[in-house]
Amino acid sequence: MGRPKARVSMADVARLAGVSSQTVSRVSTGHPSVVGSTRQQVLAAMKELGYRPNSAARALKSGQFRTIGVILFTFSSTGNSRTLEAIATHAAQEGYAITLIPVAVPTQDSVVGAFTRLGELAVDGVIVIMEVHLLDSATVTLPPHVQVVVVDSDAGDRYTVVDTDQADGARQAVTHLLDLGHCTVWHVAGPEESFAAERRAQAWRDTLTAAGREVPAPLRGDWSAESGYQAGLVLADRPDCTAVFAANDQMALGVLRALHERGRSVPGEVSVVGFDDIADATSFIPPLTTVHQDFAEVGRRCVQGILHQIDSGEAAPGTTLVPTRLVVRASTAPPPRP
Repeated sequence: MGRPKARVSMADVARLAGVSSQTVSRVSTGHPSVVGSTRQQVLAAMKELGYRPNSAARALKSGQFRTIGVILFTFSSTGNSRTLEAIATHAAQEGYAITLIPVAVPTQDSVVGAFTRLGELAVDGVIVIMEVHLLDSATVTLPPHVQVVVVDSDAGDRYTVVDTDQADGARQAVTHLLDLGHCTVWHVAGPEESFAAERRAQAWRDTLTAAGREVPAPLRGDWSAESGYQAGLVLADRPDCTAVFAANDQMALGVLRALHERGRSVPGEVSVVGFDDIADATSFIPPLTTVHQDFAEVGRRCVQGILHQIDSGEAAPGTTLVPTRLVVRASTAPPPRP
């Protein structure tokens, strides 16, 4: 019986490729600092020798697993899915993988269970994408001594929080409609349990109040185009409704459909503004005026925040707000003349 084949080491790859072991390590973790020609040289040496990086050994040596856990409460919203995509992209650029743990029901037990599961899977830190009100109440607390960054929450006094500037985005939308000459702005709000929806609704209300305008009763949706359509049917039957701010683009799409079916032209009779600036917003009829969220920047700052905590070993409570901007398209115009 022959001897078992000796395991190929990182040093073997480095010798064949003519580079340092540190360069081989960077290539194996996907670190972006290695130039393309060198990366290809190292990869060719790995293939020739049959080298497979030993992530467990690296973790024992460095004390890091180079993995970030992500706890996500829903895939259905545009913000959550695009933020997750951005986190995965920026983590990979830093040489980190992500491990995703979806949580169906956001309760204390489910959150603790998710953290326990991530601990078993060996991660260096955790990013929690929370759309619902949890951390700003006593309902849910995160385990102590864990490196954590939270998205979309009002818990900056206890955790590192990264979020879009929801309030300023809503203010821009409402101010745009008032500046066009509309007497007031109706609102199709998101779910009550959503932190982002409440921030947008409060800013809508505050902006109208500050301008001395009537604040109509908001209509409530669930982020879906169907819920926006149902709200739009109600608004279409109100001749005094000339401007609508929907809390996301999907509900704005439903509002546009309802207004079209009821024979009310946009923007001739009613102006509509959304929130998110999804890729399809330019293809709505008419193209949608909306508030742009920089999901890529939110994801980048989340990864930066968790890597800072991993490197320093210290939490950094506080909230970072990523700016928004209004993108004006063809769905808004001055109100019709009396």
